[in-house]
Amino acid sequence: MSEATREQRILEIVQRSRAGRPRFTEQHVTMAHGAGGKASQSLIEGLLLPALGNNDTLAELADAGTLALNGATLALTTDSFVVTPLRFPGGSIGELAVNGTVNDLAAVGARPLALTLSLVLEEGLDSDELRAEIEAIAHAAELAGVQVIAGDTKVVQRGAAEKMYACTTGLGVVDPRARLSPAGLLSGDRILVSGPVGEHGMAVMLAREEFALQADIRSDTRSLWPAVDGLLAAAGEDLHCVRDATRGGVASALNELARASAVAALVREADVPVSPAVAGAAELLGIDPLYVANEGTLVAFVAERAAAAALAALRAVPGCERAAEIGEVLAEPPGMVLVDTAFGGRRVMDLLAGDPLPRIC
Repeated sequence: MSEATREQRILEIVQRSRAGRPRFTEQHVTMAHGAGGKASQSLIEGLLLPALGNNDTLAELADAGTLALNGATLALTTDSFVVTPLRFPGGSIGELAVNGTVNDLAAVGARPLALTLSLVLEEGLDSDELRAEIEAIAHAAELAGVQVIAGDTKVVQRGAAEKMYACTTGLGVVDPRARLSPAGLLSGDRILVSGPVGEHGMAVMLAREEFALQADIRSDTRSLWPAVDGLLAAAGEDLHCVRDATRGGVASALNELARASAVAALVREADVPVSPAVAGAAELLGIDPLYVANEGTLVAFVAERAAAAALAALRAVPGCERAAEIGEVLAEPPGMVLVDTAFGGRRVMDLLAGDPLPRIC
């Protein structure tokens, strides 16, 4: 059997296994259901969407929903943050609560305007820790150009939470230049990432001191609206889709979007920016950095003719200096993500069943 025939048979087997609609059949919710992989997909598409997805906006599974109002298109998103520890190199739960929310708005081409904030506090939380997180929220909101305009606070008994949970809702207005959709990928599009991958997930994991590893890794948490604004200015309607690569990392984002657009994504492993510290830690732990969460790194899909200008625009944004083109969109095999490895081979990069890392957002 030739190598090409063998590869084709493998792809056909994988495609058949993924052809059916995900079903939620488990007797209990597990941690894997919140990891952004196959278990999360079964929960969302097997339970939540059939019950709630009776509208095109929710069924699209974008980072934020949109609605038209008096001539403007508004974007709305919601998120929850349950990271442990509260503070880690490069950020904290307070910064994540702001940046994660405004980034979901940015991913649909919306300029963030305002947030609501709900806090669940555990009895016994040190007041200095709480004060530090409120200050972090205020500072991150100022940097992102948003206001916190409403909120709520609950206190639960000791042991009923991990110090502090934050829940947010974000409101933005969709930029008139934006024509973004998870189903908007076209064959020939170039795939861009705005910076090195895996830094947030690794930073949080090492901060827990559960592994005998030490490395100078900092979370990439930041607002992505400046990056999206730059992409829109450079590419306009040639920018087809943007995804904030959080849970499940770049790998999960590519799988979700390839499936939504019925196209294939081909990634050149050697072109993916990964810091030496993240690459080293990932190798020791047996983890692919492409599956590790980010909190300030996006994936963008741009028509070939605008890719060079879009990449230059990204690299001009502070924090995105190491943006790179890492691959392209193909017509076949639909719904699949393939990787040209650094060793000259090719492999399938599928959704994981769960999460290779403990909860990090």
